[in-house]
Amino acid sequence: MKYKLPIHCPSCETDLKVTKLSCENCNTAVSGTFELPMLLKLTQEEQDFILQFFLYSGSLKQMAQQMNISYPTVRNKLDDIIENIKKLQSE
Repeated sequence: MKYKLPIHCPSCETDLKVTKLSCENCNTAVSGTFELPMLLKLTQEEQDFILQFFLYSGSLKQMAQQMNISYPTVRNKLDDIIENIKKLQSE
């Protein structure tokens, strides 16, 4: 089972920050306070959609055919993700 990196504190729901990165090979560590990349703030479903969009070279028509759903449904999903990204950018 794959676990998604948590982005909110389980206690108070505040956005989490990355505070340490480490190399398993040489044990080098970098610490500080870093923002999570925007794409990690999206839901797993949204991330998967973006990956499929990329792999289909941005062809919503091909995505709709592959996913067995209508083109307008795929277009609406993309529009929802765009709105969510705009919201995240303004926070």
